[in-house]
Amino acid sequence: MRGTKKAAKSAAIIAIFTLVSKFLGFIREMIVASKFGSGWETDTYVVSMTATVIIMSIVGDALDTTLIPIFSEIEGKMGRKEKLKYMNNVVNVIFFITIILAVVGYFLSPLTISILAKGFKGEQFDLAVKLNRIGVPIIIFLGLNYVYSGFLQSDEKFFAPAANGIPFNIIYIIFLFLFSYKFGMEGLMATGIIAIFVQWLVLVPSTKRSGYKWSFQFDLKDKYLYKSIILTIPVLIGSSIDQINTIVNKTLASSLRAGSISALNYASRVSDIFVSAFAVAIATAVFPMLSNAFNNGKMKEVKEIMAEGINIIIIITVPSTIGIIIFAQPAVKLFFQRGAFGERATLMTSQALVCYSFGLLGLSLRTMATRVYYSLQDMITPMINGMVSVGLNIILNLILIKYMAHSGLALSASISATVTSILLFFQLRRKIGRIGLTRYFTCFVKVFLASVIMGVASWGVYSGLGKFVSDTTMSQFLRLFLSVGMAIIVYMILCTVLKVSEMKTLINRLKNR
Repeated sequence: MRGTKKAAKSAAIIAIFTLVSKFLGFIREMIVASKFGSGWETDTYVVSMTATVIIMSIVGDALDTTLIPIFSEIEGKMGRKEKLKYMNNVVNVIFFITIILAVVGYFLSPLTISILAKGFKGEQFDLAVKLNRIGVPIIIFLGLNYVYSGFLQSDEKFFAPAANGIPFNIIYIIFLFLFSYKFGMEGLMATGIIAIFVQWLVLVPSTKRSGYKWSFQFDLKDKYLYKSIILTIPVLIGSSIDQINTIVNKTLASSLRAGSISALNYASRVSDIFVSAFAVAIATAVFPMLSNAFNNGKMKEVKEIMAEGINIIIIITVPSTIGIIIFAQPAVKLFFQRGAFGERATLMTSQALVCYSFGLLGLSLRTMATRVYYSLQDMITPMINGMVSVGLNIILNLILIKYMAHSGLALSASISATVTSILLFFQLRRKIGRIGLTRYFTCFVKVFLASVIMGVASWGVYSGLGKFVSDTTMSQFLRLFLSVGMAIIVYMILCTVLKVSEMKTLINRLKNR
């Protein structure tokens, strides 16, 4: 059980810093909404930023997946010195590749924007191309970010990679408060370059303490570089397929009413808080441990670590989903509706947020299951699963957008994530034997029942308080805060009554961390 205790401790560290970072990111989005609203200019910025980072997001997913097991293998077989040497080679190769991507991205910007946003014409199209070209240096620093984070995580050092999102958001907030009025959207995109650069800079001291010192090492014939490429190919394909969802969603949303892209973006960011703070935190923490356990033939330990992660995800995401469904509209109104962000933007964003929330559990479990497959050095199954996900998502998009507009795009993503998550776990059972699916289902049923009762109770409190509090921002904040606090208390009590043993395990892990 040492592995599960260590996983819980690492996940807690990552979750805490991720929550702080996401909280700052939430504040950043609130200010962006207040300054720029949810209109065509904000839509343009969102598409331009997507066009800037989409390639590196694909490459970054592949790097995150392959670097950790390769680093571990080199250190285990050839020693620390060779691992540091390989790190230098990867840094220089990725730096060279990202420069090429940045140059190509600059000249192909009009084509990229026309693909991502077929509905953009005239002034909006020109602004999108301009913003995209301003932001291309982001690609270079993103590449370095992925490599340095992978190196530190292979050493099971999660502090700096988890914390570097904090200065990233602080830089944005400073710009939005002090300079956004003068420099507008162009300044916001340029701020992204500075923020990503500082995010990478935060990782440098930790890598130095780990013994890394940069030197020029550029060997394209390195056997481990070749192995990384071989392992990366299916992950790249899978990540590319996932990005097709982004392209399709942005393209379809660009043909809807103004503000649709922004509403989906704001809703996605809020939903992402739960996925990143918990599911990604858990998956990040357990990935090196899963890889080491599998390489040492400890399949029982693999299943124990996986079970710990899955149970925590179920316990957190199910009540979060119910809470979002109930409080989406008042929460969006409270935190976003001010300045240029009006009532229509609140309605559109809260509708999308509810639809995204239906996929919280599925997306979180899929994140965890994918890491398990990667630790088993099976890159093919997640790739095929990704193809199924994209195909299903596109079909649902084309159907639901006719009846639900932008909300249909969000709901399509949720349904496809849930279906493909279920498929992954059934395939995993066939691959490694019994994984405790019955136990997971029992936990889900108990937690779902507790969450529904929690939701009814918390909405009762919220409605009741509405009769006694004023309409001021502070009063509404206290109203929402007290209702959520009551929800947590009720949920904890119900989990105890229903004998959700996984909740007790989680609390003990946090106490002993």
